Amino acid sequence: MKREKYKILFVCVHNSARSQIAEAFLNKFGKEQFEAESAGIEPGRLNLYVIEAMAEKGIDIKGKTTTAAIDLIKQGKQYDVVITVCDETSAEKCPVFPGETKRIAWSFPDPSRFTGIKDQIMEQTRQVRDAIEQKVKDFVQEAGKVKFWK
Repeated sequence: MKREKYKILFVCVHNSARSQIAEAFLNKFGKEQFEAESAGIEPGRLNLYVIEAMAEKGIDIKGKTTTAAIDLIKQGKQYDVVITVCDETSAEKCPVFPGETKRIAWSFPDPSRFTGIKDQIMEQTRQVRDAIEQKVKDFVQEAGKVKFWK
């Protein structure tokens, strides 16, 4: 019997940038194997630079809302893998999800902390977007080789 898709949750501090990017890319590149969601430790507002950067890749996230990780736990949601995409200190604040959940940490700079004029912020945001895209592609490729989540 074929297993349903593996459920992956991406978590960052505000669910406004990195986790939203990772969710969108996994749902694009891994849609045959995975079902991705994202959440934040302290949800904020969707980052406008990230919306623009993702649109450049043909992915529309402007209608997305931010979600609190704790709300997903309260809903009884379970995941095969929870991937934190924030810095190590912030990742330690991530709640523990029930069930057999593997945790993975990917560290990326926080676009909400970028400064400068719009062009400078956009360039930094694109760099994070592209790094997350490559990490997601690698994740999908590795998932085809080994069942690392169990």
